[in-house]
Amino acid sequence: MLSENRHGLICDCELTEVSGTAEREAGLRLLTRERRRCGARRLTVGADKGYDSREFVAGARKLRITPHVAAKRRYGAIDGRTTRHSGYATSQRRRKLVEEPYGWMKVIGGLRKLRHRGKAKAAAIFIFAATAYNLVRLRRLLAEPSSA
Repeated sequence: MLSENRHGLICDCELTEVSGTAEREAGLRLLTRERRRCGARRLTVGADKGYDSREFVAGARKLRITPHVAAKRRYGAIDGRTTRHSGYATSQRRRKLVEEPYGWMKVIGGLRKLRHRGKAKAAAIFIFAATAYNLVRLRRLLAEPSSA
């Protein structure tokens, strides 16, 4: 799932089968699509320690996207040219906002235990839940503040 940092809206999502590298591979596919949409704009991507691998970091840099990935203590691919900037610290603080849709989709969106089998049905439910999350989030973002 690709989410933007400012408001926590889901920009793109893809359902994958479980494997050791599926999340990182899907992440690079989502970033490739996002790069095509954004053109030459400067982009960063924030992620947890599971994305601190040579393949993901090199793939993000090849797409001209700065990887603000949580650095592993040992054998990480993130180096000082990324972590020394203030934007890296900001991305690490905003990671919580990116994780919130997962919790919402499990509790409210019904993804904790799927009642349908098959990749096509599961993908449809996942996309539907992501869309519903965005609608709920937009309702809160667009609500006029009460004058109390």
